[in-house]
Amino acid sequence: MKVVFASTPTQEERINELIQTFYSRIFPFYFSDKEISKFERLKVLVITPEKAQQLSTLKTSYQVIASLQTLVNILEAPQDKHRYKHLFAKNVQILEDLDIFFPFDLGNFRINDNGTSYNQANFSMYAEATNQYLV
Repeated sequence: MKVVFASTPTQEERINELIQTFYSRIFPFYFSDKEISKFERLKVLVITPEKAQQLSTLKTSYQVIASLQTLVNILEAPQDKHRYKHLFAKNVQILEDLDIFFPFDLGNFRINDNGTSYNQANFSMYAEATNQYLV
């Protein structure tokens, strides 16, 4: 007999929050809206109901959370990304092993010589609003 612990709704919410972080904070910093729209069509980081069933154990949900959080932390720190190339690749592999499509390597997230991304100057419909206007 094998005992398997199921993931909690809080863990599932955390996975969805981290995926949303990629689409609202990470991708708009590095890619154009057209490219991000293509990622949506290609189902990058999309958790289908079938995949959600596969991720329903405590172990797999924690693996996804840890991998996504590690990738976010690496990509949000603009300096010395190359030092984390191995760690980045390892976490991408964990996502791929769990059948979560993330077709990037660290080279896809380029920074200019002045420390800004190639898309930083552009506005994005995917980016979080920096302020809110109340009506």
